[in-house]
Amino acid sequence: MRHEPLATILYRPVNQQELDLIAASGWLEFPPRLPEQPFFYPVTNVAYATQIARDWNVPYYGVGYVLRFAVEADYANLFPVQNVGGPEHDELWVPAEELAEFNRHIMGQIEIVAMFSKE
Repeated sequence: MRHEPLATILYRPVNQQELDLIAASGWLEFPPRLPEQPFFYPVTNVAYATQIARDWNVPYYGVGYVLRFAVEADYANLFPVQNVGGPEHDELWVPAEELAEFNRHIMGQIEIVAMFSKE
């Protein structure tokens, strides 16, 4: 009998440029990090992702999206949760050089769950 792996649900706040790259992948993977970005940091809850998309991305980029996706739980557990502020500010720190492997452990498609804009 085959069992599907357990999933960990994560969230990612993104701007339009990153969203377009994700869409171009068929909603299956996140784009490589830029040289000045040593980590890919998905967050563990929608409230924190919303805060970043709405309060940081909108003023800086004009738009912010919240994405939701599932990763194989056993693989996600390789990256300890890092708290970077208040109790809801939890994220995973995935080294940039491991993002391609991380993408291979995404289960299903990445989906948009919220959008915020200046308008």
